[in-house]
Parts: sequence; structure tokens; C-alpha cells
Amino acid sequence: MDKDTKIYIAGHRGLIGSAFIRILGNNKYNKIITATRDELELTDPQNVNNFFSNHKPEIVILAAGKVGGIINNRDYPADFIQENLSIQLNVFSAAQKYKVKKLIFFGSSCMYPQETTQPMKESQLCIGHPEPTSVAYATAKYAGVQMCQAINRQNGTVSFIPVIPNSAYGPNDNFDLNNSHVLSALVRRFYEAKERNISSVTLWGSGKPKREFVHADDIVDACLMLLNRDLSQDELPINIGVGEDVSIKELANKIKKIIDYTGDINWDNTKPDGVHRKLLDSSRIKKFGWEPKVNFDNGLKEICQWYIDAIK
Repeated sequence: MDKDTKIYIAGHRGLIGSAFIRILGNNKYNKIITATRDELELTDPQNVNNFFSNHKPEIVILAAGKVGGIINNRDYPADFIQENLSIQLNVFSAAQKYKVKKLIFFGSSCMYPQETTQPMKESQLCIGHPEPTSVAYATAKYAGVQMCQAINRQNGTVSFIPVIPNSAYGPNDNFDLNNSHVLSALVRRFYEAKERNISSVTLWGSGKPKREFVHADDIVDACLMLLNRDLSQDELPINIGVGEDVSIKELANKIKKIIDYTGDINWDNTKPDGVHRKLLDSSRIKKFGWEPKVNFDNGLKEICQWYIDAIK
């Protein structure tokens, strides 16, 4: 990619999309295309077709989609599968029609089987059932991966690049307690408990499950490397992870300490834990020369401070 490449970032206000905006801007890419949901409804095929016809992007970063935590995935599975499939179908169709050179699609680690060996290699996809509460979202994401592969096979190119980042975090994360992921939800819970002088915080499950967290900036760096690499001899999709995970209990204690919350943590074992572990095997992308740059403890301090600054 040169600096005049027309790059459309779908979901530019979200966690990963905003990281692309920030990093591409810092590197002087000057033809970044964005649209708010009011300007472009991605579930509407005609709107998407018209947008691509008018702007003719050369690169597409599909970072838009319906995402949420365990509660929303459990309670609104139809919304998750329908909205994500609609977005994927519309964007992929327009990207093919208007000759997009390359497209990045984000799969999800929840596509992997609920019970499988750790760390998880890309070859383990579809050898077992995903965790039940996120199966609708996982199905939509896996369909997107398969669509990328099918388009590449049919066209004889590797222009649609599906990647599987593990749990992303960073600036512009979603802190809504009803649909955020665990890290950002914990930041908000402990900060609000401190500000309101609440003596204890009750968290779901046992705290034993482990999760791998990847800073959004590291995910962007990995994607930019893939966009500039000849992938014709490589298997897709490809995992993006740091190679280490942390238990939810450890994570909660880290955030509690950073926020300086002095109350107690109670664990509600009547609530679901979700899948026990989701550690990715990212050896393949590391062989390409990519390595994560953001230390987790430093990144966690950064996101806690970012949230505090954002709400003041």
C-alpha cells in the first residue's frame, strides 16, 4: 500500500476501527474513507452498493459488526447472527463488484470448539461445537471466514484475508455493562464502585476461566503486515494472539489495584463462566515476523486511565 491508497474502514468509531484510523493517520495515509451508521447502513444492500460505487475503495477493513458480552450473546442470538451475516454479505458482494484489491475480515476466537486442546491452532476450527452462549455469533463469523476462502478460490486470488484476533482491548472500547466484553466491563465496575464507595463488587462465575487479550494497536500492526505480504502460499485464516492468557480472577485483581478500589470481590458461582480457556496458537503469524509490542500490564493501565479521562 502506498500513502494514496483508498482505504475504507467500516466501524471506524469502534475499538479496532479507531485504532486503524489512529495508526494510518500517524503514518500519513491520506485517503481514509469512513461513514457513520447514519450515513451508511451496512445491513442495507443498496446503501452498501451505492457507497462502494461512489467511493471505490481499494482496501476494505471490515471492523463493523454486532458484538457483545456473554449476556447479550445469550439473550439475543438471532440479532447477532442476522446482523453480522447481513453486513458480511453486503460488504463482500460490493467489494467483489467494485474490484477491491484486498479486504480484512475479523473472525473470532469463539469460533473454536468449546472443548479442544490449548493453544488453539487454525486447523482446529470446526472440529467441535462452540460455546453455547455465543454459537450464533460464532456461526456468523465462521460463515464470513468461509466466504473469504470461497471468494479467493473462485477468483484465483488471495484478496480476502480472514484473521482471528483474540480478545481485543484498547482506547474506544465499549464500556456499556449490558454488551461490553469482560475487560472493559471490569474497568467500569471497579471505577464506579470506587466512586460510589460501594463495599464490594459481585462478578459472574468462578473467576477461573482464562482469556488472552491483544491490544488493538497490535492487531492493526498484524493486519498491515498481512496486507503488504504475498499470501498466495499461506493458509487462511490466521490467528492473532500474544501467546499468554490470564484468569478472570487475576484480571479482576489487576484492574482493582490499578483503579485503587479497596472493597471486596465476590464471585457468583450461579452465573455461567463461558468457555474455560481460549488461548490462540499464533506461531504462524509470528513466523512472518510479527510480534506484539504492547505489554499487557502497561496496556491495562492505559485503558483504565483512558476510561477515567473519557468520562470526566
